[in-house]
Amino acid sequence: MLNNHTLERYLSALLDGDKGQCRAVIEETLHSGLPANSVYLDIIWPIMVKIEELLRSDRITSVQEHLATRINRTIVDQLQNKLPRRLSKMKKIVICCAEAELQELGAQMMADLFESDGWDVKLLGGGLTNEDILAFVNECGPDILLIYGITPKQAPCVRQLIDTIKEINARPNMRIMVSGGVFNRADGLWQEIGADLFAATAQQAVQVAANDNPLEDSEKRSINRRKKKQTKAVATPDS
Repeated sequence: MLNNHTLERYLSALLDGDKGQCRAVIEETLHSGLPANSVYLDIIWPIMVKIEELLRSDRITSVQEHLATRINRTIVDQLQNKLPRRLSKMKKIVICCAEAELQELGAQMMADLFESDGWDVKLLGGGLTNEDILAFVNECGPDILLIYGITPKQAPCVRQLIDTIKEINARPNMRIMVSGGVFNRADGLWQEIGADLFAATAQQAVQVAANDNPLEDSEKRSINRRKKKQTKAVATPDS
């Protein structure tokens, strides 16, 4: 059974850059009977979120964040093969993210957990242009495109990507999910930019994606609804 003391020990070791102690805490937890997927969800993920909060509030240095993220990534790489493997869902998901190491780690964990749940996963990571993502999505034909960990400055670019996907309408049944980053901090932003789905955590992402309800025509045209609202807002009668 996981307790707060375990989380505190792990966070302290991370901030000290003590990889050996971090590994020892994880091994003790696994030996206690906690499965690898629970280690992902109940230790690594919340600690990763905590690290981001500490960095944003200037309570830790960038060096500490980099060390912690590198250690977490090493731990995740070691845990990946211990994750359970469910039967194939015959569904595809493409995951892209911001370029920061912390966000790429979150996207990697998302990818591992989706793969564990039976999804065919393509992890693109960060640093790609909208054109790159559009071309790959059209070629791959995923059921879901997941965009993770975006910063406020990147939100307009994500909005443009979503608008283009919905205007082209080449994959009308593909759902667009956003998670992490600014979407976790700005309530309702995911709807404003035209995404179909939102998940605050990796666990929620897997659960939300499991909903097989096809998108209704009105949902597929959410970009058009937003444009009409914007037009009405500016089309005020002359005084």
